[in-house]
Amino acid sequence: MKNNIKIIPLGGVRENGKNLYAVEINDGIYILDCGLKYPENGMLGIDVVIPDFSYLEENKDKIVGVFLSNGQDDSIGALPYFLSDFNVPIFGSKLTIELAKNEINDNPKSKSFNDYNVIDPKSEIIFNDVTVSFFKTSYSIPDSMGIVLSTNEGQIVYTGDFKFDPALKGEYKTAYGDIARVGEKKVIALLSDSGNADNPFPMDNELKAERYIFNVLKDNDERIVIAANSSNILRLQQVFNAAAESERKVYIGHDLSKKVITAIELGYLVIPKDDMIIKTAKELNELDKHEIVILETNPVGEPIKVIQRMASQKEKSVNLIPGDVVLIVTTPSPALDNTMAKTRDMVYRADGQVKTVSDDLNISNHASDEDLQMMMDLLNPEYVIPVNGEYMMMDASKKTAIELGIDKNNVFITNKGDVLEYDGNKIHHGNSVDAGNTMIDGIGIGDIGNIVLRDRKVLSEDGIFIVVVTIDRKKKLIISKPKITSRGFIYVKTNKDLMNDASQIVSKTIQSNLDNKEFDWSHLKQAVREQISHFLFDETKRRPVILPVIMEVNQHHRRNKHTSKKNYKNKENK
Repeated sequence: MKNNIKIIPLGGVRENGKNLYAVEINDGIYILDCGLKYPENGMLGIDVVIPDFSYLEENKDKIVGVFLSNGQDDSIGALPYFLSDFNVPIFGSKLTIELAKNEINDNPKSKSFNDYNVIDPKSEIIFNDVTVSFFKTSYSIPDSMGIVLSTNEGQIVYTGDFKFDPALKGEYKTAYGDIARVGEKKVIALLSDSGNADNPFPMDNELKAERYIFNVLKDNDERIVIAANSSNILRLQQVFNAAAESERKVYIGHDLSKKVITAIELGYLVIPKDDMIIKTAKELNELDKHEIVILETNPVGEPIKVIQRMASQKEKSVNLIPGDVVLIVTTPSPALDNTMAKTRDMVYRADGQVKTVSDDLNISNHASDEDLQMMMDLLNPEYVIPVNGEYMMMDASKKTAIELGIDKNNVFITNKGDVLEYDGNKIHHGNSVDAGNTMIDGIGIGDIGNIVLRDRKVLSEDGIFIVVVTIDRKKKLIISKPKITSRGFIYVKTNKDLMNDASQIVSKTIQSNLDNKEFDWSHLKQAVREQISHFLFDETKRRPVILPVIMEVNQHHRRNKHTSKKNYKNKENK
């Protein structure tokens, strides 16, 4: 029987994070990951960004389930919001499900959800026309898996986040044989991690990373302050191993995130020695410098801001002291280059020094060019769909596929909402669906749009200019002189001439509108905005948010009302 197959990325393409890929096979929709991403610098006040679920809401009855590749926020972070409106089963490995539960139970709207299904690499979930299976991959968090959707015409394979590293063992080890066995059957399409596809150089393995951390701890007699991403369980394990081996104790600068605590409770993150955790600041101060590791993690992902506060002596628990060695074991995103440079400067001003794993080792949690080649060789897909990466990374993934002999027309760089349809012979573009960003601001979900963000950006850069005027529309008079207030724009006391000129422009603009026979409130406010905006830009080269507040008072009506009231009383007295 011929299958109707559609692949629809609703997130995770042309961006880092927010993975959500809907694979529609006949009458069922299989959701691969349901993640979030953290806001870019221009998204002022936004907490997180999640995918647009509009298409899924329109096809709610078709959803078979959500299949998770790993427990990172970019794969599970949107689940609490998704499950507020959908009630479908969730499938994932043991650790992934426990981490998902943490997120889901923290949201009042989704905490009653309880349809969790724990799977392992040997699991097969058989539906009417599709069998879902899994294979073990290596990533920065244990229990990560690739996902295979098998039909009678072939397989759709999603790698999730992965890399190949033979040095990894135990829960982090890749099941090369299982991947090869998937490739023995027809693979229609491969959705492949592109987060590090533009890296053409051989990657250093994680054994080198652990030895690097150990050598920094061993070769320095000062305190070591380590900045680590709390989501990178593998790196945290290396830190604890290196601390134990170098006979140092670890002081946790902040409370560990639920993700780390869950990993410890389930045995995925092991503390090598029972007495190696420093529990109080008093105990910390009693130890010699060469016995101390201060571990700073950040549940949001980037711990760099914590180091900045420590360098500025603004942290409550512990701050930098002269001689401290700051070791950054996370790999900051390129967008944080300026932040990293500022952080280094602040540490050196505090008489410390900085070492960064990424400066000395070529290391990443995502597949390199070589890793992608190997994955494609093992699976031999007919079509390749790069996912989870900016456009540049997706394009690098495409070039890798072409170099391996895959026809360039069989590699699709998609955008959110694109629909790729398989007709039994080839994949082609279908009609797109609505897909975008849903922004979360506090308890607000999706109520912040581009216009609000634009106003926030302007407010943050050029401030606000408020004009308050009272008019009598019937008499065509301005009752009171415009009152002007400014915040974040100029210092009013030293710019009185500017404020007086602005007041005159407002008065002239309003009087002109009052004299117009076809008076219109919206036109009046827009005219004030435009005139003041042009004036202020000519004078200051800035464009503040202009907020006209125009109130109306009908003096004649009020006087007549008062008079009739008086006359009535007089008559009553008579």
